[in-house]
Amino acid sequence: MTLDCASYNDWVNQFKSKLQQTLDQWINLASATAGQLLRSLRDKANQWWYFLDFPEVRPDNNQAERLLRLAVTKRKVSGGSRSMERFQHTANLLTVVQTCRRQGQSVIDFFAQALLADSINYQSRPSLLPNY
Repeated sequence: MTLDCASYNDWVNQFKSKLQQTLDQWINLASATAGQLLRSLRDKANQWWYFLDFPEVRPDNNQAERLLRLAVTKRKVSGGSRSMERFQHTANLLTVVQTCRRQGQSVIDFFAQALLADSINYQSRPSLLPNY
């Protein structure tokens, strides 16, 4: 069954509304572990349900996990990050590297363009977002 865009958007909004109502109803009644999951669903709804607003994005991240597995393993073997800030920087770098590889772009060229654009305060920095 195919829905037109307006019908799909109505369905998404109804789903999100019903989900929010259910979370509000159960969040304070749940056990510690279930409550943690419910709070995550509530607090990170824009991340959990991103694929609903952008149907071209797959609802699972198995492919992304597989692409990052080797890099994450290397990070763990080397002792990992010593702070959350360093952890976030490492995650960002790994994401850029794997995205470039996946898109068939040169990682070195991408970083060179980004550094050049940043050094001259150029407004148009290179992007890894796909053109839909």
